[in-house]
Amino acid sequence: MKEESQLKYSNKVFIIPFLFVFVIWFIYWIEIKFGFNFNKFGVLPRKLTGLKGVLSSPFIHSDTNHLFNNSVPLFVLSTCLFYFYEEVTLKVLVYGGLVTGFLTWIIARESYHIGASGIVYLLFSFIFFSGIIKKHYRLVAVSLITIFLYGSMIWYVLPIKEGMSWEGHLSGFITGFILAIFYRCKGITKKKFEFSKTEFDDMFDENGNYIPPIVEEELEIKELNYKYIYKENE
Repeated sequence: MKEESQLKYSNKVFIIPFLFVFVIWFIYWIEIKFGFNFNKFGVLPRKLTGLKGVLSSPFIHSDTNHLFNNSVPLFVLSTCLFYFYEEVTLKVLVYGGLVTGFLTWIIARESYHIGASGIVYLLFSFIFFSGIIKKHYRLVAVSLITIFLYGSMIWYVLPIKEGMSWEGHLSGFITGFILAIFYRCKGITKKKFEFSKTEFDDMFDENGNYIPPIVEEELEIKELNYKYIYKENE
């Protein structure tokens, strides 16, 4: 019953991920429509002014292709997060997003790092490792589906493509793994099977030795009734 209540569907499962994707598209539309360049709001490593990008960089994208490549997995993975990990969803998004951005600020090259790909890798890593760690059959299934759909993403945590923020990808991936361990006992977990104790189990001690049953003998004392017959005098 507890598991069914945790997996109960609500409109926010789709509405919030949709709004997130809508906002990043809307910001990109404003940038194109009015000729703005929001790249300066990205993460600029090891510069105090670059820390603002920890909050703003996920909403900024360089081009339509960059935006589209992030939008689809962002919607799919965040929907999975809201449905299967509702108890820790906001913590993963808020804490995970901040740690991902800050870690990018520490390790990345000196350039503006923009895009929601760090959040995508955060979600991908968290959902995949959470299912494996918790060993719950439904969550493991989600992990396998995730790795099937987006398993190729793992290569982009390495510097194999010019102009791509692999540092942001790596930061999100590491953060998701850490949060999966940290929240391993939250939400749906694998239930330990417990055997019900029967009378047969009581016939053995904790070491498996047979304990003969104690039979109490009931002593029945029969009531003796004596009847006297008086012989008539002859």
